[in-house]
Amino acid sequence: MDLRIFWTETATTDLRDIVKYIANDKPNAARRMGNAIIEKIESLCDNPYIGRKVPEKNDDLIREVILNPYRLIYKIDKDNKTICVTRIWHAYRGLPDI
Repeated sequence: MDLRIFWTETATTDLRDIVKYIANDKPNAARRMGNAIIEKIESLCDNPYIGRKVPEKNDDLIREVILNPYRLIYKIDKDNKTICVTRIWHAYRGLPDI
């Protein structure tokens, strides 16, 4: 399918905050986690439907993949051939505002 990826400002902030938080104690682990999140998101270009529908939304185009303990939430726009990353959410923080 080969879609382009866009990140919302909120998702970018989520990723930056996650990396900063982990880096307080483990800088190398923070780098690895940040890279793993980006790689997981980039892998969606070829198969965007690999993630499950976000249960809170029940919309086939709002999906998520899990990179424990994070929910990588994104929206598929078939018409514009894009994926919009909306949130990178720690599972223990409750329900994200999507």
